[in-house]
Amino acid sequence: MRVEDILRRKGTRIGTVRINETVETALRLLKAENTGALVVKDVCRTEGNTVVGVISERDIVRSLTDRGPGILSLPVTAVMSHHPVCCTPGDSVRHVLQLMDEHTIRHIPVLDGASLVGVVSVRDLIKAQLDAAPPDAGAGEVVSYPVAAAQ
Repeated sequence: MRVEDILRRKGTRIGTVRINETVETALRLLKAENTGALVVKDVCRTEGNTVVGVISERDIVRSLTDRGPGILSLPVTAVMSHHPVCCTPGDSVRHVLQLMDEHTIRHIPVLDGASLVGVVSVRDLIKAQLDAAPPDAGAGEVVSYPVAAAQ
């Protein structure tokens, strides 16, 4: 199974925040979008799809713990993950799970060339694997699928 298959099923709605928005705005968007991460886009670029980072709930919690509530008024660039790990629509679910495990992340932007076409989460990938399970795999049976090793 490939990332493009997941995007086809779940749709390509992408939670984004502009680079000049505050961390508080990002928190509100995370809640409104019911997601764990937002793609940070550069507003200065004419194409509007330039991915410059990802800001996640985990990024915000870490920063709140380390630096206190003053971070809420800072721009998302102060908290976001710069140079995000990305994947392509043609990447396999296994490969993307390995990337997530290797980089300790839960969300990955999907780029087709330079264009942002979606975001996949670890939940999306696990759901895709469960949906692909043989229909006769009943409760109580042990079913093994290749996934990234737990740390």
